[in-house]
Amino acid sequence: MTQTITPRRMRTLVLLCLTVIGVLLAGAGPASAHAALTGSDPAQGVVVDKAPSQVTLTFSEKVATSDDSLRVLDPKGKRVDAAKPSNVSGTSYAVQLKSGLPDGTYTVSWQVVSADSHPVAGAFTFSIGAPSTTSVKVVGQEVGGGVVGWLYGFGRYMSYAGFIVMVGGAAFVLACWQRGSGVRPLQRLVVSGWLSLTAATLLLLLLRGSYTSSGKVGDIFDLGLLGQVLQTKTGAALVSRLLLLAAAALFIAVLFGAYDKREDEEKRDLTFGLAIGGFVVSAGLAASWAMAEHASTGLQPGIAMPVDVVHLLAVAAWLGGLCALLVALYRSPTPIESGAVRRFSQVAFGSVLALVATGIYQSWRQLGSWSAFTDTSYGQLLLVKIGLVCVLVGIAWMSRRWTAQLADAAPAETRQREKAHVGTGSTTAEDTAAKGSTTAEVTAAKGSAEGEETAAGGSGASGDPERAAQLARQQAAVATAEKKRLRDADPHRFGLRRSVLAEAGVAVALLAVTTVLTQTEPGRTEQDAKAATASSSSSSSSTSSSSDASSGALTLTMPFDTGGTDGKGVVSVDFDPARVGGNELHVYVTRPNGRAFDVPEVKLALTLEARKIGPLPITPDRVTTGHWTATNVQIPMAGDWKVAVTVRSSDIDQVTVSKNAQIG
Repeated sequence: MTQTITPRRMRTLVLLCLTVIGVLLAGAGPASAHAALTGSDPAQGVVVDKAPSQVTLTFSEKVATSDDSLRVLDPKGKRVDAAKPSNVSGTSYAVQLKSGLPDGTYTVSWQVVSADSHPVAGAFTFSIGAPSTTSVKVVGQEVGGGVVGWLYGFGRYMSYAGFIVMVGGAAFVLACWQRGSGVRPLQRLVVSGWLSLTAATLLLLLLRGSYTSSGKVGDIFDLGLLGQVLQTKTGAALVSRLLLLAAAALFIAVLFGAYDKREDEEKRDLTFGLAIGGFVVSAGLAASWAMAEHASTGLQPGIAMPVDVVHLLAVAAWLGGLCALLVALYRSPTPIESGAVRRFSQVAFGSVLALVATGIYQSWRQLGSWSAFTDTSYGQLLLVKIGLVCVLVGIAWMSRRWTAQLADAAPAETRQREKAHVGTGSTTAEDTAAKGSTTAEVTAAKGSAEGEETAAGGSGASGDPERAAQLARQQAAVATAEKKRLRDADPHRFGLRRSVLAEAGVAVALLAVTTVLTQTEPGRTEQDAKAATASSSSSSSSTSSSSDASSGALTLTMPFDTGGTDGKGVVSVDFDPARVGGNELHVYVTRPNGRAFDVPEVKLALTLEARKIGPLPITPDRVTTGHWTATNVQIPMAGDWKVAVTVRSSDIDQVTVSKNAQIG
């Protein structure tokens, strides 16, 4: 005997989904930095002999700065920076200092916006002459948190959800169930998606200024901050999204207006045009995320942004279509045809394939190594997301099994007979004997309607408007109950409804995890930042060849000249822990003035001439401008190793420099 989803069970499911969303979003905390500080001059914790003229910070990617982005404070907490921060080269930013600074410990603090739209802040100290006490509390500034941060995260979630529901619902109607354009619940679903995305976009636009600066609720409606936001890449993306939503509103009006009123033959001619227009608008909306977030910076942005657009469209086609199918199965007054369900099954299968392909590329791009899956917050969240996707695919496989067995709710002649019964208000012994709680409802409703009709006839109430309206309500209840019985008559259809409902529940949690993931520092950036901090600490103790007794780290510094007009520079090689076995290698290429040198290729070779071992080639991976790294570099035995570095500055200009070092 089939079971029905009672309103109480539906409320319980909704509350459970909302709880999952709340826990995930509340656990997100402040948005993590997506740009990492990879170097500074002076370096963190260093003691310099004389006061520098400026402080330079180098990040893993380009950042946006404001007048107060870089601040330098003396031991008493007073600002000693004398100008606005400026971009000196690539990803390096400097602020000029006042002259004649006395000895003591100085604090450098920064708050910038990374190229993928997320705020990042931090602080460190350096000393002039000798360290001193300072009244400045040195802690990394926390940005993107508090009430404004929570609201911003909620707005991001609602914008993703609105996009998925609107695009997926419209695609479901056009590609799978064209008759659904006249179904009210489906219309409300798509329109609610549009409203959610529009409201969330406006909310993000208002919150953006406060989110990336002060974090104060009172600054949300600061028109000055709003004007600054409109001049940024993220602001332009949000405004573009609003303009595209105006086009989407026109598309929805046509889909549920003129398109719905056309006959089936005429719909075929209009479907192609609507599909093209809808795809263009949907791709534009997806690009408003790709052009301002993770895909727009880092490795291969020219490939990553189109891949991100395809990924978002595939998510919308699958999960948004799933929401539309759920509404059609539960709320549609007429049963959805089995052919429409099968067509959606094919669309969902193609979307899953696209998600797998694009997801693999995005994971490689954001992580860079297998260890990042477990060693970084981004990798751990990604594992949770992959697990939820696997669960979702498993439930979808069960849905496909129900779809293969699905039959239409009732033959045409049966529907006609039931319709005739509803129209006359009569009932038969066969109808009364029909099984299920829904049939009992029909019988009760019919009996009530017959009693009302008899009473109306006996008392001459045909002229009584109140009695006639009551009779009409009873007949409408009969018709609704009959439609519900027909909708639930097929056990395979009922099984499909349950599996689709389970899919939708998992999809809600999956979307929450994805939203948190977009606010988390990519694993590749997190690992590079840790490596840069470690190498910066080890290299600050020496400018040439040195070995730290506590950590065993080794730094080799070699000048080079590849020839040509711009071939001079310095290459520094860091081995950590500089012992037999696996080592982590970092190579830094700078110009004579200390700025990062963007060279196309760096290669190394290790040779132990006393034992006739080598040369052992090493090809490090490029991390950022002037920074190359390699992991698990194997040193087979201890000895006096020759480290040869080949630097290529152009297609024809290169040079090899070498230095010996005791390793192990």
